[in-house]
Amino acid sequence: MRPARLTRRAGRTTGLGGFLLKPFLFLDVDGPLNVFEAALPGPDGYQSHYLRPQSWLAQYPHLLEDDVPDLLVRLHPEHGAELLDLPFEHVWATTWEEDANRYIGPRIGLPPLPVVNWTEPNAFSLDGTYFKTADVVRFAGGRPFAWVDDQLHDADRDYVRRHHPGPALLYDVDPSVGLTIEDFEALAQWAGELVTPTAP
Repeated sequence: MRPARLTRRAGRTTGLGGFLLKPFLFLDVDGPLNVFEAALPGPDGYQSHYLRPQSWLAQYPHLLEDDVPDLLVRLHPEHGAELLDLPFEHVWATTWEEDANRYIGPRIGLPPLPVVNWTEPNAFSLDGTYFKTADVVRFAGGRPFAWVDDQLHDADRDYVRRHHPGPALLYDVDPSVGLTIEDFEALAQWAGELVTPTAP
């Protein structure tokens, strides 16, 4: 089933110089967009792609490139349009990094997006936070954001509360289901409820 097309009032906050800024939407690929844990062939409407991104090839340093198996990725071709309907500024927050612009965006209808670069990819954290969390907060720079991922936990929410001064929504997605109508509605509602600060 395709997600419903949504039209919502844009949530905006005031930035430097009084310009209105949309909140960020940080997007993971595997889980929210690529339903890698779904039973084959995948949910209705999803299409299978066999890809060879550099981030995948790098996991097989002992093999010649031609011997590395293709990576199965299952994407919904209309998710890009649904995401662009949401009142956010979209940013890739994925281990695909720039490969998301090369391989994922064009297949779901997203334009090239900014990318969060990871300081220590897949690093273990003693406090239980996800390796992405500090970099996402740093990229946001205090600006409101929603973050869609499949590996978010209470430790990450605690970190954001302690280190991020603005509103934030950490939104966990089931990697066997991916983004749904309800998820798009929840994201739109959260952004729409942001209050624009007013001058005293």
